Amino acid sequence: MRRIFSFMTALFLAASCTPPKDSDRIEELLATMTLEEKIGQLNQYTSRWEMTGPAPENDTAQEVLELIRAGRMGSMLNVVGAEATRNAQRLAVEESRLGIPLIFGYDVIHGYRTMFPVPLGEAATWEPELARRTARVAAVEASAAGLHWTFAPMVDIARDARWGRIVEGSGEDPFLGSRFARARVLGFQGDDLSADNTIAACAKHFAGYGFVESGKDYNTVELTENTLQNVVLPPFRVCVDAGVATFMNAFNEIGGVPSTANHHLVRDLLKGEWGFEGFVVSDWNSVGELVPQGVAADRKEAAQLALEAGCDMDMEGYCFVNHLEELVNGGSMEEALIDDAARRVLRVKEQLGLFDDPYRYCSEERESSLLMAPEHMELAREVARRSLVLLKNEGGILPLRKQEQKIAVIGELAADKDSPLGSWRAQAIEGSAVSVVEGLQGAGDPRTITYERGPRFVVSDSTAFGSVPDINSTDRTGLKEAVDAAARAGVVVIVLGENCFQSAEAKSVSDIRLKGLQLELLDRVLEVNRNVVVVLMNGRPLDISSFIDRVAAVLVTWHPGSEAGNAIADVLYGAYNPSGRLPVSWPRTGGQLPIYYNHKNTGRPVTQEPNTFVSGYTDLTNDPLFPFGYGLSYTRFEYGDLVLSDSVLRADGTLEVKVTVTNTGNLFGEEVVQLYTRDMVGSVTRPVRELKGFSKIGLEPGESREVEFSLQPEDLFYFGADGRWGIEPGTIRVWVGPNAMEGAEGSFEIRGN
Repeated sequence: MRRIFSFMTALFLAASCTPPKDSDRIEELLATMTLEEKIGQLNQYTSRWEMTGPAPENDTAQEVLELIRAGRMGSMLNVVGAEATRNAQRLAVEESRLGIPLIFGYDVIHGYRTMFPVPLGEAATWEPELARRTARVAAVEASAAGLHWTFAPMVDIARDARWGRIVEGSGEDPFLGSRFARARVLGFQGDDLSADNTIAACAKHFAGYGFVESGKDYNTVELTENTLQNVVLPPFRVCVDAGVATFMNAFNEIGGVPSTANHHLVRDLLKGEWGFEGFVVSDWNSVGELVPQGVAADRKEAAQLALEAGCDMDMEGYCFVNHLEELVNGGSMEEALIDDAARRVLRVKEQLGLFDDPYRYCSEERESSLLMAPEHMELAREVARRSLVLLKNEGGILPLRKQEQKIAVIGELAADKDSPLGSWRAQAIEGSAVSVVEGLQGAGDPRTITYERGPRFVVSDSTAFGSVPDINSTDRTGLKEAVDAAARAGVVVIVLGENCFQSAEAKSVSDIRLKGLQLELLDRVLEVNRNVVVVLMNGRPLDISSFIDRVAAVLVTWHPGSEAGNAIADVLYGAYNPSGRLPVSWPRTGGQLPIYYNHKNTGRPVTQEPNTFVSGYTDLTNDPLFPFGYGLSYTRFEYGDLVLSDSVLRADGTLEVKVTVTNTGNLFGEEVVQLYTRDMVGSVTRPVRELKGFSKIGLEPGESREVEFSLQPEDLFYFGADGRWGIEPGTIRVWVGPNAMEGAEGSFEIRGN
């Protein structure tokens, strides 16, 4: 089929990229640097001692100290605090030959000291502007603590809830993910990267990491070029368009080629076709891991493969610093490759203003005044409550009444002041979150609220990033007391789900059901009281099929951050009407994974007509328990008929799609109006639906509003079998509704001029 509009770039028609003109300072500096010093800019190491004091006498610390003084280190990670970063910077600036400043990087994922909802939860707001604001606050706090660079945003599209790092991204959809990717880059970097309250962002993990087989972290990825281009790459391209300063390689391979050694992906596409001007950093030792992956015989060969592929900085691999000089001197590598990588690193340092003032970010005064500032905490509460997703509310059990209603709050997570902070919590103070119990008691009448822990959830009192929580499955101490409290209450609020370290890097699971004794506790509570509100604290979709039909209400809270308990209480008591919507499909069981709304139809799709020979299960429906985009409110919304401005969208045209939404309930509420399309016939198969627009609106009771979307040809472009982006003539179906499975429907034709 002839493509009537097409182009070769990855997303939109754009002017050809021209290489940046670097300042005379960078070129003069490169001209004076030795090969060893240029290679030094390509190396990053973690802190080996507390930088507020002298280096210890151990060999590891002394090695790092000498590397800094010799100008053989370009960046450090995990050095935090204004005093520590100033001391480390002084070593580089005042004791090395050329005084080139270091870049200090850190994982500032969803806040620095003030914690916002984990990224998957923040995406549930469907409000990218909120993500820009939270990233801005994170940058303000992190930069005040001497940091220049965050390893965020993670923009991997993820369809498998077993993967622990699904918590770090924006879910399963490339359109929604792209909107949040752009917002976070702009929030971190602001309008001027040289300002002392901005930090460089890092788009990661390039690419395909969210598609690891079986949901196992660091695993192999098998992707077609079609899926790579249409699903995986769009958020990364948006980051380039937003001016992101850096990229990070992914751990995984694609088609047998590890991402860190993927010349086509990094050097040809990212730096070539897309015109990316910043630098690419490896993930932790991903250069060295080319050896066990089987594409490099040793770390010397790994260094050559990675640099030639386009990786500019080696994070904790010791491959570049130990082997690049030998490779150049031996004639196996052109020094021009070293120059290009060093130039890119120096360029970002100049953009950060470090050559003008290497200590500009090291302000102890700013650090003491800005961390957890009142306005930051206020934003944390606002974003948290807007991220909560109401999945069920049978009989209007919610909102709770503040008087004359005995409420039993049950579950260890209900009093947990640490898990709400989530994983990747940067410099959050352990145990600093407002717990659910505290939030409810502060918002309601403490005399009507009782709390019982029930059986312990996590056996140990504390866990740490990198450790696996020890879940209790045998000690039932506290079970009877919790059941007795439930029997005496009018309503039970039971908090179940995950400890914050169950969803994170290296926290993949084979079973997404509730762990430990949580289901047993819930079953026993339901025996004595059917008015049960389940508050889920989680970093991934969970299998709740065993109880969804038996409880009165379910509220998904993710790991909502510093103000967790207050935000949850706002929703439970009705001070805020929930408006969050799922950014990821919610499976009926782990056996459906990976599950996602924008799947292909296949030649034997499931229909309403009985037929054994279809693409489905014999023991379960294909549909998710709750679809992408789903979420309830305390009020009700109705959608009118779809109105299209024309029956045809032409090459130079625009099509308006309108629908009237009415609040038919009794409370003010917010609705996320979602636009989906389907290209019915193409030269390659297309998804059954694709998100193409959304708008969050607020309506008073009885109020109606016309919501309008504009579709242009480029909004419907896709990467086809011919290796180009474009669209073809044919029929496009369109839906506008509250989620990916409902909505008012229409259709139009695609035609050339």
